[in-house]
Formats: sequence, structure tokens, C-alpha cells
Amino acid sequence: MEKRLILFRHGKSDWDAQFPSDHERPVAKRGIQAAKVMGKLLAAAGQVPDSVVTSSAVRAKTTAEIAAKAGQWSCPMRVTPELYEATSEQALQVIQQEPDSTNILMLVGHEPTWSELTRRLIGGGHVTVPTAVLIAIDFEVNSWVQVTFGSGSLTWLMPPKFFTEGNFPTL
Repeated sequence: MEKRLILFRHGKSDWDAQFPSDHERPVAKRGIQAAKVMGKLLAAAGQVPDSVVTSSAVRAKTTAEIAAKAGQWSCPMRVTPELYEATSEQALQVIQQEPDSTNILMLVGHEPTWSELTRRLIGGGHVTVPTAVLIAIDFEVNSWVQVTFGSGSLTWLMPPKFFTEGNFPTL
């Protein structure tokens, strides 16, 4: 059996907006557009998650909601403060707590956690995760509790610019 983890970094934040704390920083117009494109892309590719767990930060939660709406995903979404300012160890705990009925799990969160988590799950390398990037990591496991650092294989990494710039057909 195989489990797929999709890491989704939140869309570009709006640094010009008024917000009381980093946790409350909203998504910029460009981030909203990227979230829509990535949500539609996952649907078109047949990669809609079975479950989404998102950071409670406004920019992450908004990115997840926009992508789900644009891609017409019907999966459950859980919001948690555990993914805001999480370490890679804390993110791994979230992954390991996922029910085994989930085959494709999406986590929506932040840097630098997503770059470090990706490197650690695939056993090394150099990975940078810009805003609104999607990363798929596959695990040859039957249960999420079996996911460990070094046990994953990077399957794909998709930046939104690849689909929003140039002559790529509009999704």
C-alpha cells in the first residue's frame, strides 16, 4: 500500500495589509490567484486530498479554503495551531496521527518548516519551498504511524508560476 503526503505552502502574504500579529496576516491577491490555480490543478490531475490539515494562521487557512473551493474538493478540512511555527518533528506527529483511511493527506503550512520537513522525509537534499508550491511525497506504508524521516520519495514539486506565467493554458 502507499500513502501520499502533499505539502502546500500558503499563498503569498499581504505585507501591506493591517494585521495585529503574524498569525493574522492575510493572503495577497497574487496568493489568492495561485491558490485557485493549484486547487484546480490538483483536481484536474486526480490528486484531490482525502483529508486536509491546515495551520490556523489566516494565510494558510485561507489558501486551503480557496484551493478547495476552486478545485471543488469535498474532503474534510481540519484547522490546527499545531502547524503554525511547527518544527519538522511536530509536523511529523500531525502526519502520524492521521487515520489510515486517508490515502492522500495534505498539510497546509509555512516556511522554513516545509523545506526542512521535505528534506528530512526524503532523506536529504536541498529543497526550497516558495509560496503556493505543492510537494508530493510518497511512502510505502500501510499506516501513517509508519511514516518516518528518510522513508519518503519525492514524487513531484509544482510551483504555481509554472502554471500561471507564459503560454500555459488557463486552468
